Amino acid sequence: MATGKALRIQPQTSARAVAISALLLFCLLALPALLSTYWVKVLTAVAIFAVVALGLNLLFGRVGLVSLGQIALLAVGSWIAARLFFLTNMPFPVVLLLTGVLTAAIGTLVGLPALRLSGLHLALITLMFAGVIAIVAPTTNFPNGGSGVLGHTESSSGGLVVRRPGIAESDAAYFRYTVIVAAIMFLLALAHVASKTGRAWAAIRQSEPAALAAGVNTTFYKLYAFTLASFMPGVAGGLYAGYVGRLYSYQFSGARTIDSVTLLATVLMGGIFSLWGAVVAALLQNWFAFFETNPDFLLVLFGVGVLQVLVTAPEGLVTQLPRDLRNLGRLLSRAVRRVGRSPGSAT
Repeated sequence: MATGKALRIQPQTSARAVAISALLLFCLLALPALLSTYWVKVLTAVAIFAVVALGLNLLFGRVGLVSLGQIALLAVGSWIAARLFFLTNMPFPVVLLLTGVLTAAIGTLVGLPALRLSGLHLALITLMFAGVIAIVAPTTNFPNGGSGVLGHTESSSGGLVVRRPGIAESDAAYFRYTVIVAAIMFLLALAHVASKTGRAWAAIRQSEPAALAAGVNTTFYKLYAFTLASFMPGVAGGLYAGYVGRLYSYQFSGARTIDSVTLLATVLMGGIFSLWGAVVAALLQNWFAFFETNPDFLLVLFGVGVLQVLVTAPEGLVTQLPRDLRNLGRLLSRAVRRVGRSPGSAT
């Protein structure tokens, strides 16, 4: 007779699921009512960049492949979504899905060198792709909403804007919509990590020759990792197009190449081995929106942060911060007990 032990859910897992569900409900129901429109827009951007960071988190943290082209894929996804919105009447979710698929196809082509390259060489290939997008967009007047397939306009008023779904036309509703899509992307990532695919990725990261010897099809799983890591910024690009309304080439100019490097830094700081690290990375990536900080000073802070993470906390802030808070709580508790036991405390 089967025992109930196999069917028993671990209390820690159950508590974590309840906590995550409560946090998600708080973000969906309470935050838009508590915050101003400005902060709702900021957090919408955080949710979008969390999806972008999630793709890099999977690629680097789970497979060991470094990509510096995630922001470029975000740009590609944004413009693909914009053209689909203007040329078709497809529902918003269908456009997001199709945008993710098309961006994934492009990302997979860029990821083909991953079969032969790794480490710094692969990072340079993807950085060159980001540089190409940063150059092509402004020099070719990349389509952003004018008439026709390659329509372009420099006007900031009038004309067409990327439509939002009918149930999410306001900023608060679009924030909720974005959070729900981001949650679906995180569930998709979690399902892959917990499956045979995740185990194959872990084997490749540990030792590709050993994975080959164990019968893992490294070619397929590395390409699949690039495909999934490109699908996510493609979906995020569709969300971003609806978020800004109008796309202009300067939004993805040469500065976005720096953003690709910054994204890698923030993912490392947030926690490359935890999916929650992508959320921390998105918060760090949008520091400009939270505080009007000098960009050069911010890059110095990121450099210091990455160095600190690599030296003292390879698992990132998502693991280090709770651990430090627990240690601080223990120290404070011991100090309070010590003071309570001292002779001078007796009345």
